[in-house]
Amino acid sequence: MGKQPVRLKAVVYSLSPFQQKVMPGLWKDITTKIHHKVTENWLNATLLLTPIIGTYSYAQNYKEQEKLEHRY
Repeated sequence: MGKQPVRLKAVVYSLSPFQQKVMPGLWKDITTKIHHKVTENWLNATLLLTPIIGTYSYAQNYKEQEKLEHRY
């Protein structure tokens, strides 16, 4: 009932230097994929970007107003 060590084989993945097409499916029909992602997730993107853009715009406007207020 002693413990016996188990030899594990290491698996190494690599690309052949002669392999030319690494990710051919990534660029295939890219415009349709982008259109699908945008139309599918426009609400989530809007809900994420609206507060960020609004806060940035408010901060820039506030800074500009402070600058103009202390001008004279």
